[in-house]
Amino acid sequence: MLADVSEYQQERKGFWHEADGRGTSEAIALEAWARAAHPILEEAAQRYHAVVEDHVLAEQVQVESGIRTTRHFDKWLVKVLVPLAALHERDGYPLLAALVVDGNGWVGERHDDVLRALSRPIPGGVAVREQQAAHDRLACYQWAGSAPEDGGVAAPVALRAGGRARRAASGSTSAAGRAPRASREPRPAKPARVAATDRPVTICPRCFMALPATGVCDTCD
Repeated sequence: MLADVSEYQQERKGFWHEADGRGTSEAIALEAWARAAHPILEEAAQRYHAVVEDHVLAEQVQVESGIRTTRHFDKWLVKVLVPLAALHERDGYPLLAALVVDGNGWVGERHDDVLRALSRPIPGGVAVREQQAAHDRLACYQWAGSAPEDGGVAAPVALRAGGRARRAASGSTSAAGRAPRASREPRPAKPARVAATDRPVTICPRCFMALPATGVCDTCD
């Protein structure tokens, strides 16, 4: 009995079907999560200036797919967004991955991996990346028909300084009627060492899903 419990607990440290606890592979989980993420992002694009926080998306794709993991979403969400963005570009969708933000309202460094997979230039600096993502989000709203008739504007990027969020919109004033001082661009943190298993995966050039370690696509084979 103890051996069975130990095996089950070990299984839950990876990826499993919530309905029966049956284990599954990371590749199957990522594919299921990518399929679940698409309608969530498409629905967000239908609401002007709406975004999806990363932890919310991570929970929703697990609920919708019925496949769960105990691994933190920082370790695997980029592996969902990269192949999904490639599929979207192939099929003529805008960059819906730009709708995924962190608690600061930023796409963050994770977005660089998405851009890299699409062979797009990597923005230099936090502010440039976030402003570009804001314009990509505007393209999503315009595509979904949620932007106003005049095309709308990119939402101002929230910059945090001293723990307080400040809007980078020009002309805004504080409660006292004074224009707030511009927030300084945060100094990039030293990049953390990333384990090989947590790096963005190679994607299949035909179906754009994650390739297993063998290099042979399970979907196309």
